[in-house]
Amino acid sequence: MTDAEFAHFLAEEAGRMLLILQQTSGLSGKELGAEGDRVANDFLMGMLRMRRRDDAILCEEEKDSPARLSASRVWIIDPLDGTREYGEGRSDWAVHVGLAVNGEASLGAVALPGLGTTLSPLTPMLLQPANRPLKMLVSRTRPAAEAVAVAEYMGAELLPMGSAGAKAMAVVRGEADIYLHTGGQYEWDNCAPVAVAAAAGLHVSRVDGSPLRYNNADPYLPDLLICRKELAAPAFEALAAR
Repeated sequence: MTDAEFAHFLAEEAGRMLLILQQTSGLSGKELGAEGDRVANDFLMGMLRMRRRDDAILCEEEKDSPARLSASRVWIIDPLDGTREYGEGRSDWAVHVGLAVNGEASLGAVALPGLGTTLSPLTPMLLQPANRPLKMLVSRTRPAAEAVAVAEYMGAELLPMGSAGAKAMAVVRGEADIYLHTGGQYEWDNCAPVAVAAAAGLHVSRVDGSPLRYNNADPYLPDLLICRKELAAPAFEALAAR
């Protein structure tokens, strides 16, 4: 099984398990979120350690190890991105399975079980025409001031949504055009989504235009821009005009 096939399988299967748990466990809220994190993490870690035992792992739910810093291949995992949305019974949550090679988001798979789909290099991804007016994704609970300002500058409508993976994939799927985040994230929040978005032909970078780099000693990665390529320059202009 290739890395791309393996990533797709892992994300899709973990998502299937989470969806069954969400629909049948009788749990809700924080209890459901905690159980979902545990179930998905146990499955993903078990499979990675069995099938890719020579690779390093960086995972939100696992204790970090500095040993990964000397590894060229690092699986970067978020077993359940959007725990709050998952616990509320919503559909805007995701499973992230990313592979960083020499610091670059090499490939990824993002499962959106609530929407019945998994996006990866194995998924045909044809960019749709831009929305009119443009649509910019923001957090449901704390829209970043920078994103709001850029939306105003570009005449874009704000589209609130849950998990980082769900927002990034909304751009891939053509439901939105820009995902600009400045509120703080970690590598597991965006490695897989960035890899999928790049494979689909979208622009991906930090908000200053610099590349997104992974497998850092400090996995905090506070900002990113995912958008249609023709919108990157206007977005940077809007940020500079603030």
